[in-house]
Amino acid sequence: MRHTTMVRTIALILPLACSFALPLAAQDSQDTSVAEAARRSREQKKASAKPAPIITDDILTPAPTSAPAATPAAAPAPGAAAGVAAPAGSNASDQNEPSAADAAEKKKKDVEALKQEVAALQGEVDLAQRSLSLDQDAFYSKPDSSNDKDGKAKLDDEQADLKQKQDDLAQLKAKLAGLGAAEEPKTSTPPAKP
Repeated sequence: MRHTTMVRTIALILPLACSFALPLAAQDSQDTSVAEAARRSREQKKASAKPAPIITDDILTPAPTSAPAATPAAAPAPGAAAGVAAPAGSNASDQNEPSAADAAEKKKKDVEALKQEVAALQGEVDLAQRSLSLDQDAFYSKPDSSNDKDGKAKLDDEQADLKQKQDDLAQLKAKLAGLGAAEEPKTSTPPAKP
């Protein structure tokens, strides 16, 4: 019996001793690796004394928005002889292209601004819905909620405010759909029939 007890205790002590010894041996290698990593980091800092450039919109120069600036120089002067006819549609199309491009760019900007307004208003609607839900939970959890006239009036005001915001959001979405619907036929193709 003594023999089995001794074997059991040795069987328990031996793995515990090994588990304590392994981390101690691994710690020496970690210390050296941490020291080496710190040395490398310092060397890299010294090597990269010049900071990396940060590119922002202010640094970048805007690209020219219209290329037709070179075409008017090539066009005949207004005081040219009336007998010389220009090619059909060349001068008129040059004048229309910048306005069409400007109109498309303005429309794109309007659509982007409208999308931002929709996103902002959608956030407000979500916040108002959550606030209303919390206030309703707080109001109806009270045992005497039927007698709380001020609380009921506050809930009614919040519901009216939420309804107004939802209506405004619906109007903005309809306006956005109206602007987007004019663009869709130009870029999309009809879906294939199954």
